[in-house]
Amino acid sequence: MNNSKQVTLSQRMKDILLYRAKGTMPVVHFGFWNETLTKWANEGHLSHDLANNWGDGNVADAKISDALGFDGNYYSTFSPQTWLRPTFPREVIKDFGDGSRHVLNSDGVVVLVSDGANSIPAEVDHTLQERKDWDEKYLHRFNWADERLSNARVRSGHHFLKYNEGGLEHLQNPQREDWIGLHCGSLFGKIRDVLGVENSAYLLADDEDLFYEIIQTNADLCYRAVEEALKQDTIFDFAHFWEDICFKNGPLISPLVFEEKVGPHYRRITDLCKSHGIEIISVDCDGMIDSLIPTWLDNGVNTMFPIEVGTWNASIAPWRKKYGQDIRGVGGMNKNVFAKDTQAIDIEVERLRKLIDLGGYIPCPDHRIPPEAKWDLVRYYCDQIRNIQV
Repeated sequence: MNNSKQVTLSQRMKDILLYRAKGTMPVVHFGFWNETLTKWANEGHLSHDLANNWGDGNVADAKISDALGFDGNYYSTFSPQTWLRPTFPREVIKDFGDGSRHVLNSDGVVVLVSDGANSIPAEVDHTLQERKDWDEKYLHRFNWADERLSNARVRSGHHFLKYNEGGLEHLQNPQREDWIGLHCGSLFGKIRDVLGVENSAYLLADDEDLFYEIIQTNADLCYRAVEEALKQDTIFDFAHFWEDICFKNGPLISPLVFEEKVGPHYRRITDLCKSHGIEIISVDCDGMIDSLIPTWLDNGVNTMFPIEVGTWNASIAPWRKKYGQDIRGVGGMNKNVFAKDTQAIDIEVERLRKLIDLGGYIPCPDHRIPPEAKWDLVRYYCDQIRNIQV
């Protein structure tokens, strides 16, 4: 049996997700709401400096993780710039004088921003609506430049460094102990952000060639970024995509269109990653993802992260029953119990224990830990998960 003090987090994560050696369960998270950290700082559990400077995989994240008892943040990645470069300059289009404004964001989307609001801003208008907009205002922003790689950061605890300021050496070190993934970008989620859900549906009907050209251009950039990162003898524990193209009832894109037009781009990127020894490839897609899972599995993505408990009670169990050991998972812990008591934590841990027994699964709070969470209960949860042997 492995001793967690002698085996690195990287090795422990891979052992479990690849159905290999037994040992102590890793204790990972997926970050915090800023309001959560501010509350905990006000309560004296951490400094306001840490609360104000937190980000996925950075130095503050590592220190907060240590204080709570987490081994780390699953979402610790090296992320080349795989999207618009340059981005659109932020511009206030209209100020309503009541704390709300129409703002042009970095994607070229006009959104409604309100003081004190923490939800996703409502979309008002989109710069990209037709061929002319694409050719004149967007296409050049997908050009490759070496700065897309050299300006990227290694986001993993104390190694929060630029690629060209020591980050490269860290990624080339086969003896490193931390968990670091290669972020491969977004093959449709960011496109959805720029077009909007409704406009993307109209564009597919009105100008199918342009719709597919946008997908192809974006995918080519993602592939180039991954290719350039892997050329440098870098060593990554996993590869990761971001999408967020589902809501509580299903996907925001036709599964058939996703399979036919996006799936092959996943395949060429995952094949590239696997040729460099990367065996764990995950995707972050919020909402009910079930109808998109076959496309991901058929095209090399084998790990779902996070697994949102949500109103639909997502779980690795039915997916494992349907797809067998082809599918892995990180997530699925109901973070709402952090606002209750130790008994609620114990009940949740026991539920998770049965899922852990399936193999290829690591519990993780299913998204950012919310402000209702109690510091001591999060610490208690970490202790209980760490006691589980697999």
